[in-house]
Amino acid sequence: MHINRAPVTRREMLSRCGMGFGALALVDLMRQAGLAGSEEAIAAGGGGSSSLPLASAASPLAAKAPHFAPRARHVIHIFLNGGCSHVDTFDPKPALAKYAGKDLPSPNLPTERKTGAAFPSPYKFAKHGQSGIEVSEIFPHVAGVIDDFCVVRSLHADVPNHEPSLLLMNCGEARLVRPSMGSWLTYGLGTENQNLPAFIAMCPGGYPIQESQNWQAGFLPGIFQGTYIDTKHTDVEKLIEHVKNHHSTPVEQRRQLDLLQALNARHLAQRPGDAQLEARIHSFELAYRMQQEAAEAFNAELEPKHILDMYGPGTQARQILIARRLVERGVRFVQVWHGEGQPWDNHDDIEVNHRRLAKECDQAIGALIQDLKQRGLLEQTLVMISGEFGRTPTVELPTPGSNAGKINGRDHNHYGFTMLLAGGGVRAGYVHGATDEFGFQAVENKVHIHDLHATLLHLLGFDHEKFTYRYAGRDFRLTDVHGKVVRELIG
Repeated sequence: MHINRAPVTRREMLSRCGMGFGALALVDLMRQAGLAGSEEAIAAGGGGSSSLPLASAASPLAAKAPHFAPRARHVIHIFLNGGCSHVDTFDPKPALAKYAGKDLPSPNLPTERKTGAAFPSPYKFAKHGQSGIEVSEIFPHVAGVIDDFCVVRSLHADVPNHEPSLLLMNCGEARLVRPSMGSWLTYGLGTENQNLPAFIAMCPGGYPIQESQNWQAGFLPGIFQGTYIDTKHTDVEKLIEHVKNHHSTPVEQRRQLDLLQALNARHLAQRPGDAQLEARIHSFELAYRMQQEAAEAFNAELEPKHILDMYGPGTQARQILIARRLVERGVRFVQVWHGEGQPWDNHDDIEVNHRRLAKECDQAIGALIQDLKQRGLLEQTLVMISGEFGRTPTVELPTPGSNAGKINGRDHNHYGFTMLLAGGGVRAGYVHGATDEFGFQAVENKVHIHDLHATLLHLLGFDHEKFTYRYAGRDFRLTDVHGKVVRELIG
């Protein structure tokens, strides 16, 4: 059959000199469907370049080798959304009791809202494990596995606002559109399971602040975007919309998809480098493949009773268990959000709210570490636990429409906060850095978010300065033009 083609423009000619991610994926999909031989491979322009060679022309999500041998192959990021108070959880400050109800002598740092006197933690801390790391009473199960954690007490960000701090933690940039950490990793490493998304973000009840920007692909090809799952639901058809087709048999679906992919092949050949089209082509096939595996992967009830009992009840426990099931099946990056909005943002009633929130996830976090360990997965899975910043050691004063009449909460604090790391090559049973005696700012072995990202990429096998993507005439990276690997965090 003869197809009339429009003349090739100079721009199209230059674009076709590269290999498009969507075209590479489409060739593989068509070969599997028997629609194309190797001589029919389609060359289409790409939107960027990398210092990493493609592992194969099979799929843009095919597993790839990083710069050097990695310590970790998967990531589970448990996001305590809203700003968990470090001085009430993993960074005890007994000096606050001495100044209770009084102004702190120092430091005198500006905060987003007006704060007052020193506010001692309402919780007791105790040393646990062989490491003797102190943990708050509201995290007894985490305390039981604290020897497996590296506790970083000297993190700091740039500003005390949710939106930019969320984007800084997740994307390495507080203001401009940049790819998220999960998108960078799936771009660089691919996935070990072609029947599930490589990057999954689970958040029950709706999007968090900044919504899908937290797992955006940015200027990377759209196929590296995180897939959102509303884990409020247990029915797989509500978890993942349209995951099942009730109108066609699998054979009919396959024939329809093969025809669609053949038409898309012609369309893409004439429109090389169209990122939206490339992403759509891959998503059609992934959606078809997910019918085979998603229902099983997201069904935590398939676990034996002793495992369900180990993780405990509730939405948080279920989604943390699902995170283990996903990395076990080769998913590269799983982000587990603790609720929609910002539930840890306790400007008031912090004693009641932090206790309740910790109870929702503490048992499951402890179980996750034990479960990964007994399955031989902890060594290759990097577990991260944090919010976007910490909270002030001083009490937040009442403001109209917010914590009116209450003096029992804390404001945002980006000057110093804590993150827990486990598995994936991190140094276990170790505390890194410190905030001042009141917990207001990091003062010892400070770790900026860019340093954290550089270290995480190192554990995953990447030199953060060489792991780049060319866009708009510049080589971009997760750490922007900053960051250094914190060697002390590596075991």
